[in-house]
Amino acid sequence: MPILQIRDMPQDLYQQVALAAKTEHRSMAQQAIVELKRALGTNLDDRRHALCARLLRSDRSFPVLQPMPEDLIREDRNR
Repeated sequence: MPILQIRDMPQDLYQQVALAAKTEHRSMAQQAIVELKRALGTNLDDRRHALCARLLRSDRSFPVLQPMPEDLIREDRNR
């Protein structure tokens, strides 16, 4: 896997990334990757949400699981 090293990073930018990493329970490297993906528009969550929204707007009907998983769990707990 390629390695990226950033030299002379402004202190305020470093602190912002460090705070975001701490808040999201990520390493600095993981947070940097997330921020780069977000900046380049390749965030997987955004693409996933857009796809789900497009599917919900379509005419297709989605099968409903019978019985629902919650019902199966509840039934199992009541035994």
